[in-house]
Amino acid sequence: MDSELGWKEAIAEVLKAEGVPMHYADIAEQIFERGLRTESTATPANTVVSIIATSLKSEREASPFVRVSRGVYALRAFQQAPPVAESEIEQAESEFTGLINAFGMFWDRSRVRWESEPRILGQQQAGAKPVDFCGQKGVYLLHDSQGVVYVGRTTDQSMGKRLQQHTSDRLTGRWTRFSWFGLYPVEPDGTLKTSADFSSVPINIVIATMEAVLIEGLEPRQNRKRGDDFKAIEFLQVEDPKLEMNRKLAVMQELASQLKSD
Repeated sequence: MDSELGWKEAIAEVLKAEGVPMHYADIAEQIFERGLRTESTATPANTVVSIIATSLKSEREASPFVRVSRGVYALRAFQQAPPVAESEIEQAESEFTGLINAFGMFWDRSRVRWESEPRILGQQQAGAKPVDFCGQKGVYLLHDSQGVVYVGRTTDQSMGKRLQQHTSDRLTGRWTRFSWFGLYPVEPDGTLKTSADFSSVPINIVIATMEAVLIEGLEPRQNRKRGDDFKAIEFLQVEDPKLEMNRKLAVMQELASQLKSD
C-alpha cells in the first residue's frame, strides 16, 4: 500500500473485508496486521471506538457504522439498522470507560527489571506503543504455580514501587507472576491520565467492578463470564529492553572469558 488510510477508512476496510460484526479491539488489530496503518499509538483500540462514536454522533444515519452490541460494530450496509438513537451514541462513546480502565493478567515477574522505580511495560496490542504502568494505582494479585498467594492495593505508593517491595519482603520467594487492575486511563501518547476524577462513579459501577476484578483475578469455575460493566482494555506484557541487553552482554562476556582461557 502506497499510503496509509485514515482511521475511519481503515476501520471500514477491515469491516468490509471481514464481512461480519467485530469488536473494536479486533478491528484495531486487523488494521495493523493488514498494514492499513503503521503509525503507532498507545491506545489503537480506544482510537477505533472513538472514531466510530464520532461518526455515529455527527453523521447519524449517514454513518457507515452501526453498533451491534457492547463493543461490537459492523458496516451499516451489511446490517438491517434502525435510525441511530441517542443511547447508541452514548454507549459507543463510553465503551472503554469505567472504574477500571486498564489491566494485565499473569504477567511474568522475570520480565521486569526490579529497580527502585521499575518499568512495568505493556502494550494494548502487537505494534502499539509500549506503556509504563509503574505509576498506576489500583489493586494487584501475586500468583505462584498454584494460584493467588496475595492481594494488595496501591493508594499512596505507585503500583511499580509496591511490587518492587514484594521482591525483597516476606513474599519474595512465593510469587512468579502478577496481575493488576488500574484506575488510570492510558492516553494515546502512552502516558497515564493521573488527573482522572472518580468522585462521581455510581455505586452500581463500583460493585460491578469489584465483582469483575474477583472473577478475572480468581477465575472461579462456576463463573462463565466477566462481571457486568467491565469494559477495561487488557494490556499485554512487554519485557524491559534492558533485560535483553543485559543477557547479550553476559553472553559476550562469557565468550570473551572463554577466548582468554583458550
